[in-house]
Formats: sequence, structure tokens, C-alpha cells
Amino acid sequence: MRKQDMNRDWIATAQTLSQALPFLQRYADATVVIKLGGHAMGSDAAMNEFARDVALMRQVGVHPVVVHGGGPMINDMLARLNIKSEFINGKRVTDAATMQVVEMVLSGLVNSRIVQAISEQGGRAVGLSGKDSGLIICEPEDPALGLVGKPVKIDPRLLRDFADKGIIPVIAPLGMGMNGETFNINGDTAAGAIAAALGADRLLLLTDVDGVRNAKGEVLTELSATQIDDMIADGSIAGGMIPKTQTALDALAGGARAAVILDGRAPNACLLELFTEHGAGSIIRRG
Repeated sequence: MRKQDMNRDWIATAQTLSQALPFLQRYADATVVIKLGGHAMGSDAAMNEFARDVALMRQVGVHPVVVHGGGPMINDMLARLNIKSEFINGKRVTDAATMQVVEMVLSGLVNSRIVQAISEQGGRAVGLSGKDSGLIICEPEDPALGLVGKPVKIDPRLLRDFADKGIIPVIAPLGMGMNGETFNINGDTAAGAIAAALGADRLLLLTDVDGVRNAKGEVLTELSATQIDDMIADGSIAGGMIPKTQTALDALAGGARAAVILDGRAPNACLLELFTEHGAGSIIRRG
């Protein structure tokens, strides 16, 4: 009988799984809303890794809800169709012609790619947009932006039905207006509104930075709402981090338990955040 060699990597893997047990127990039956964007959507390898992590989360009893962006893909398609985009304060002015392209790319190309990736990793996923079953009702965010919407009502019943059946929703950030029109929604904003409506245990905002930094450039692992307000006032939080932290605060005010801004470029970022002691980004709590 041949003796089995105990490879050190195997032992390390077993120890990691054992150490994850308290966190697996902690997040059993928890709802986690994940905003997917940036690097994690930039390559097939990154997409497959993200899909595997989401499938694993569902396998161990977490209820993930994925909300995605798609700005670079929209830009590419608009350029191919020779449709010029105008931006106001970093937001795309969305007229009727642009809206058709936005919906085609988000609900079609991007959404189906994510659903397929999760399915290939053994997860059960379904693609939808905020227009389905009245999930997201919007009003215009700013008349100057055209068909850019601000969520005013979220109906999470469909998402809860999917969770009960072990299905992972993958949501394109589109919404319906009071008069039946289609609105384009910022992906972070949509994810935050959905997390609030679900009372999510965690909102994970995947970005291309490693968290919220203070004035010294140090990543802060934990912040309160009061600290964020102070850091925005003194300029420590600036630029694109302001709307992300504001999304987190809005989600907490609406009912989410905590929000995390984390680096989607890090391997297995979502698993590191949920199932390890050190986490993977900056967690924001009420207070």
C-alpha cells in the first residue's frame, strides 16, 4: 500500500477552510449585494474568478445579488455606431438613441455574459434589469441628463423569490419611469438602493482602488458615517470616492447593515472580505 504524501499546499488549504468556519456560519442565510465593475469585468479570467466566488458563496448558504455596470462596453458600442456622447459632471447625457444602445449592451451583452460565467461555475443565475416586475421605479435625476434615473421605489419581492429557490439574480442597472419610460441608472446607485430595500447584511462595491484612504494615504479598514462626512469636508475623500462613499451611506440609511469598498483587482476579493478575519477593503458602518 503506497503512503500518501502530505503536500504542504494541501495542508495549508485545509487549514484555511477550517479557519473560515466561523465566517461561513456568520454569513449563512445572509444577503450580500455585489456591485460588479472595473477590473473584474475586464477579462475572461477575472470574470471566471468572480463567477466562481459567487457560485461558492451561494453553495455555502449566502444569498448573493449581483448588480453590474458596463460603461466601457457602452462607449465601445456608441463609437461603433458613430453616436457621440456628452457628459455633465462625469455623467452621460442619455437621449433616446443612446438609451437604446445602453439597454442593448447592459441587458444583452453584459448581463448575459455574467449569467453564463456563473452558470459555467455551477451556479444557478438569472439575468434581469430593474424594469422587470417593477423592481426599480425611477424619476429623472436631472433634466439636463435626459433619461438618467434616480431610484425612488424598489420592490424586492422578485429577488426574495429567487433567493428562496437558490437562484442568483444578476441585475442590469435600468429602471422604469412613472410613465413607462426606460431610465439608465448609475450602477453603484442601483446596487445601493437594492441593498437598502433588501436590508442586506453587506453591500460590496468592487472598485479599482484598495479602499478609502486617509490624508496620509493609509487605507482605513473601518469607518463610520461621521468619519466619512468629516473626511469629505477636509478633502481626504475626494473625486470619484465621494459618490461611492455616499452610495454606501445611503444604503446604510435605507436599511443595509454595512457596506464595503474593496479592490476588485485582488484575487478572490469577495471571499477575502466575507470569510477571513482581515477582510479586503474599507467597511463602513452606521454611526
